[in-house]
Amino acid sequence: MRVTTAFNRVLDIPDADVVSVEIDDGEIVVGLRSRSRKLRCPCGYTTWARYDSRGRRRWRHVDVAHRLLWLEAEIRRVDCPSCGVRTEDVPWARPRARHSRDFEAVVGWLTQRADKTTVATLMRSSWEAIDRIVARLVADDRRDDSRLDGLFKLGVDEIRYKRGHKYLTIVADHDSGRVVWVAEGRTKKALASFFELLGPTRCELVQAVSMDMTTIYREAAREAVPNAVICLDQFHAMKWVNEALDLVYRATPRAGADIAAGAKGWSRGRTALRYGVEHLDDDQRAFINGLRRKRYGLFRAWELKESYRDLYKIVDPADARVYLAAWCTRALRSRLKPFAALVKRIRRHFDGLIASVEHGISNSRLEGINAKIRLINNRAHGHRSVESLANSIYLGLGGITIQLPTQR
Repeated sequence: MRVTTAFNRVLDIPDADVVSVEIDDGEIVVGLRSRSRKLRCPCGYTTWARYDSRGRRRWRHVDVAHRLLWLEAEIRRVDCPSCGVRTEDVPWARPRARHSRDFEAVVGWLTQRADKTTVATLMRSSWEAIDRIVARLVADDRRDDSRLDGLFKLGVDEIRYKRGHKYLTIVADHDSGRVVWVAEGRTKKALASFFELLGPTRCELVQAVSMDMTTIYREAAREAVPNAVICLDQFHAMKWVNEALDLVYRATPRAGADIAAGAKGWSRGRTALRYGVEHLDDDQRAFINGLRRKRYGLFRAWELKESYRDLYKIVDPADARVYLAAWCTRALRSRLKPFAALVKRIRRHFDGLIASVEHGISNSRLEGINAKIRLINNRAHGHRSVESLANSIYLGLGGITIQLPTQR
């Protein structure tokens, strides 16, 4: 079998034939000839007309037998009515790229799972080349506007990516869990730019938007998607309840030995107060029962905390509004000042808290996405620019599927 025939079968380069193979100590240069006689512009325009000037170009391909593999072919120029004079588009590489599509697919698959420095070392390339490949893969995906179709339930949150109050605004799809938008800053403008891209037609289809208690995103959402329900995060509301419970705990004098004995100390009883009732051990239950006998105010605060948890655990969503209103009345009648202040906060956000129960969504998915973003940023020890970090987020969490050459 001729060596060109062997490489033709092994490489399986689309719409091209191997016409020459040069093997050196550390490199293999494979000469290609395009099967298409028509010239194709990167924008999609095709023509028979061509310029006389031609040149040869090389593209880095996936290594073979521990040797660097280069694809080399003659490249022509095309006169496009919209783009002007440009070099033709070849099927085995993206426009203006110096790496083959197969090489970029391997890099993309690895970058979804490792930092760019590690990928650059493994692929024997530079960090800058890997960064440009990731940018091209993301640009290809974002060029398809249909990725924004079918967005009905959105989640919005911010994440700090750098010291000095440097934040990113993250928008994710609750149904698929993919990140659909990354913008620099924690501002109303950052979220409004996403809704501008979404367009008025698709904005009308948005049914619910979950977010935390900040009013910055709330105003932008109400202006862009007035028909959508704003769902305020359950985690932050539960954090308020625990803070009120902690204030009651601090204001309560230390209990006697009969109360603290079961929990091995008053200070350790604070953990029992924070735990859910289903997670208490025997000692902690003994501490709670002791509060009922000796420190009823603190026990009442713990009861209010547990009954608020029931809003998200066992209460029927149809009865959530009535239940929360009754809970606020009980909290006021307890005469516990921290809970009286808490009721005022809850009533200011009443509709948003009820909406999260009725629609069954919270920002927990966004918190999970933020944890993955921190991993992406930390394993790279930071990124050189916001665009580089955003591209890594899109590649890893944006639902981009990389098809490896072996999967074709």
